[in-house]
Amino acid sequence: MAFAYLFLFPRFQPVIDGYEIPISNGAVNECNVFKGSWVQDESYPLYNASECPFAERGFNCLANGRRDTGYTKWRWKPKNCDIPRFNVHQILEKLRGNRIVFVGDSLSRTQWESLICMLMTGVEDKKSVYEVNGNQITKQIRFLGVRFSSFDLRIDFYRSVFLVQPGPMPRRAPKRVKSTLRLDKLDDISHEWIDSDVLIFNSGHWWTPSKLFEMGCYFQIGGSLKLGMPITAGLKTALNTWASWAETVINANRTSIFFRTFESSHWSGRNRLSCKLTRRPSPKTGGKDRSPVSDIILKVVKKMTTTVTVLHVTPMGAFRSDAHVGSWSDNPSVPDCSHWCLPGVPDTWNEILLSYLLSKK
Repeated sequence: MAFAYLFLFPRFQPVIDGYEIPISNGAVNECNVFKGSWVQDESYPLYNASECPFAERGFNCLANGRRDTGYTKWRWKPKNCDIPRFNVHQILEKLRGNRIVFVGDSLSRTQWESLICMLMTGVEDKKSVYEVNGNQITKQIRFLGVRFSSFDLRIDFYRSVFLVQPGPMPRRAPKRVKSTLRLDKLDDISHEWIDSDVLIFNSGHWWTPSKLFEMGCYFQIGGSLKLGMPITAGLKTALNTWASWAETVINANRTSIFFRTFESSHWSGRNRLSCKLTRRPSPKTGGKDRSPVSDIILKVVKKMTTTVTVLHVTPMGAFRSDAHVGSWSDNPSVPDCSHWCLPGVPDTWNEILLSYLLSKK
């Protein structure tokens, strides 16, 4: 069994000086990175989204009218250790020649944008960083790739919200069936993810009745429609398909694989129509530190034979009722308590991700 929770950090050997995780409070070999609290830190944020051409306008809350900046000045502090301080020049050197690939939904794209903006603070010639096809950052494009030419570094994003392959309506299907999800077949763009040094996956926000059954999309395995299959069972089946693919196709000697758990949201009301944000992190999680989607991810990864590192971000995000986009998007008439402002919470995901990568020899 090669399962690796990232929230159980091993004692890091400093690959680059200054990047050992200090262990304290009696912990000998590991630190629960995702058990901790948010502390105020005036050295944050790590970048200005208005100076980063790869930060989507919809996530740049300050540019969209948010006046308080306090939500940008919180650092995650694990209980028994410290996440290394972000040192962009050391990180860029460590990542030189790499290809990093994010695969998932819009929350994955947010983390992708965050990482690019973080790394751009260490690049003198900003024009040396560009989208490989000259595309603007939009929600619709399935592939976006940014190259840091001075470092021969690629950071790519592939939009694959379910990870498995959507399909057309089968013959002789009931009228309510308009399309299917092929739970036994990985997304047809998956071959483009293979040639990578770092792979980061997420899925979950689209596994809802409103995104599936209410749109006429039902599950399919082989040639058989599974009209009575619950969404949780469909997700588990899809993740098992992904796991089999990762075990058989990905070269574990080269590629580090990560899977991020479900990101906490803070909607108000039954129909997710209202979004009441706070000015500071919440003192309690309000039960949002647990997620059925995250539980399924953890169970699937635990059974895998190849090493997959879980970024268990669900608990840490549960406190951050202050950090969502809310009404400060490019479409303020539609509240958003799922996505995060940039800079913000996704930067912390990347700080933890980079800490792990820096620890590898």
